[in-house]
Amino acid sequence: MTEYNPKEIEGKWQKEWQKSGIYQTRESSDKPKFYILDMFPYVSGEGIHVGHPKGYIATDIVSRMKRMQGFNVLHPMGFDAFGLPAENYAIKTKTNPVIAVAKNIKRYKEQLEMIGFDYDWSREISTSDPNFYKWTQWIFLKLFEKGLAYESQEPVNWCPVDKTILANEDVEDGKCERCGSMVEKRPIRQWVLKITDYADRLLDDLEELDWPESIKTQQRNWIGRSEGAEIEFEGSQTSFKVKVFTTRPDTIFGATFVVMAGKEDKFTGKYVTNPATKEKIPVWEAEYVMSDYGTGAIMGVPAHDQRDFEFAKKHDLPIKNVINPYPNSPVVGGVYPINQSPNLTEEISRATKKILAGEFYWTKEGTLRNSPGFDGLSTEKAREKITKKFGEKKVKYKLRDWVFSRQRYWGEPIPVLRDGDKVIPLKEEDLPLKLPEVKSYEPTGTEESPLANIPEWINVKVGDKIFKRESNTMPQWAGSSWYYLRFMDPRNDQVLVDKEKEKYWNKVDLYVGGAEHATRHLIYARFWHKFLFDIGVVSTGEPFKRLQHVGLIIAEDGRKMSKRWGNIINPDDIISTFGADTLRMYEMFMGPFDQSVSWNSSSIVGVRRFLEKVWRLQSKISKGLAGKGQTLGINSQGLTLKSETLMHQTVKKVSDDIESMGFNTAVSTLMIYVNALDKQEKISQKEFETFLLLLAPFAPHITEELWHELGYTDSIHTQKWPTYDPKKLLKDEITLAVQIDGKVRASLTMLRGQNEDEIKTTILSLPQVKKWLDGKEPKKIIIVPDRVVSIVT
Repeated sequence: MTEYNPKEIEGKWQKEWQKSGIYQTRESSDKPKFYILDMFPYVSGEGIHVGHPKGYIATDIVSRMKRMQGFNVLHPMGFDAFGLPAENYAIKTKTNPVIAVAKNIKRYKEQLEMIGFDYDWSREISTSDPNFYKWTQWIFLKLFEKGLAYESQEPVNWCPVDKTILANEDVEDGKCERCGSMVEKRPIRQWVLKITDYADRLLDDLEELDWPESIKTQQRNWIGRSEGAEIEFEGSQTSFKVKVFTTRPDTIFGATFVVMAGKEDKFTGKYVTNPATKEKIPVWEAEYVMSDYGTGAIMGVPAHDQRDFEFAKKHDLPIKNVINPYPNSPVVGGVYPINQSPNLTEEISRATKKILAGEFYWTKEGTLRNSPGFDGLSTEKAREKITKKFGEKKVKYKLRDWVFSRQRYWGEPIPVLRDGDKVIPLKEEDLPLKLPEVKSYEPTGTEESPLANIPEWINVKVGDKIFKRESNTMPQWAGSSWYYLRFMDPRNDQVLVDKEKEKYWNKVDLYVGGAEHATRHLIYARFWHKFLFDIGVVSTGEPFKRLQHVGLIIAEDGRKMSKRWGNIINPDDIISTFGADTLRMYEMFMGPFDQSVSWNSSSIVGVRRFLEKVWRLQSKISKGLAGKGQTLGINSQGLTLKSETLMHQTVKKVSDDIESMGFNTAVSTLMIYVNALDKQEKISQKEFETFLLLLAPFAPHITEELWHELGYTDSIHTQKWPTYDPKKLLKDEITLAVQIDGKVRASLTMLRGQNEDEIKTTILSLPQVKKWLDGKEPKKIIIVPDRVVSIVT
């Protein structure tokens, strides 16, 4: 037997798979479909580190199992090549983006192919390919046609480092999400998409999705739907008015100040009248009020809002309670800490007194007090009546329309012409509008992109008239908002996707990627998909049926892998030393898939030793125990009861774990099974083949080699997935109670399924049984299978 040599095996089979086209997907299939997709990578650097393939390995395992289970699997890969990541890398390396992206894609593909993925590369796409972005531009034109793409001069987020407008979703705590610089607000002409028209649908349809609840919660919070009231507070001079938005109009009699959005706490010197109390109250500015939510102003009710309470305490403003807490309500949330003591009612009573005295805030429900005309009403009823009397019912969203312009070169050109203030959309036959080749592509830092400095491109002569093209380009999120549809029909130059192919592949069954896309990419893609549904391009209202996010792989020093820290581990080095199968299995074995885990170079050795043990098992096969031709269904030929039970248990556990993406426990189960086989002097070919089939999605190269060593000519990856018999999942050991004349006198642990003669012989030889029989011959021995043996003397 030769030694395990992954370098030789892996290269050999990767070439063979590519040559045979084993992973190419066919549409004309009577099989059930399974569409599995990775969030495709940005091509922003010189390759991947070991953290990047974690999700790709997972989808590869699932897709391989699904194919073996009889599904027609679509598992494609492409590249998110437009936008800031790619352009900034090109600027840094002083390389034209066209050249830099092509080089980086080539490098990414080389690395991905080394890991042995089952991607259908014949469907590869790149968002910067004109044949692809033709349809991104087409979608924009349809949005424009329906009034969902418009121009605005509203102040927007400007990044002084990246020198471009940013969408709200690209800003975190007032800083650019990419570079960390403080964002400025500038009034700049920009294209905007009316995503807010879809806010309710984006929110409501989350209920039907098989997504992690944490992701759905982030989307709900970002959309931020609030039902409330708009109420106008007039100043002493009629020209000054403040319109506030509040979700608690029932507390208006407790409003003792008004706060407008500002950069710091500041009294404006102005007063307005509370329309309910007719009292003059001061107008302040404060950072805790968001300018882009509601009306940008709130009524300050310190007795019934934590932030208002803290603001009032800080600035010595009046606190007026207008709600009686419901009797025996547990008081929580910084109001009055309650210990679970026998005197709970007394504590609530003391807490209520402090609340009513304005010493704490009460944010929950109750009945109104100090609210003439409304006292005694429940807060719920009061909200409706007070809104009707003093304001207007409104629904507000935190979500803002999607700012769609970027003042950069490397993006999809926006397909319109300008005639002064008039915007003229291009015709479909004029698409794609291609980016011109340029020497200088650095951002200008102005409201225009570098395209504005190319007269022969920006100026378009039609007859005797000169029109101007739009100089700004689309954001990097444009192509990724619909790319999953193009994989269904990647070479179609007549339509975005063929209707029949779209109906067949339908939603993405499993979508895997980073949790950092919880708001931007996923909300944008859902928005575009719903729009495409509305205009009849797609047949479903949602793009992704099931979503699974990937936990990060952290460097050994506990930090995120980065060139800055010098802690990046190159997968090429791991593959060169240990092999791709070892890398794949180690990344799946590290811990729960959706949790962050730390790389440990010493631990990977154990996985390599496991594969070496698998390799050596072939020498233990006894051909006489179970021959070829019995590999794809499980039966007990040549297997002991114990080994047969373990085999069925292993098949079920590994299958279930892959389905639920519990890869670490699946690998652990495979390791336990191998250890059990290794302890046997001989193993049946049946056991070995079943094990290889289960291991194949995790370690595709070694299993392919061993499969062919057994004499097969077809790929292991086209075989049927093993099935299990539920009847054979019971524990292989049972404990029998032994009764003598109706009383339990002993117990016996033995393998399940022994015949009655074996059981009787074993029972009668037990010392405890001999003692109670005391030399007497049993008149009768009754056996209840797997439960009890009853001896009658």
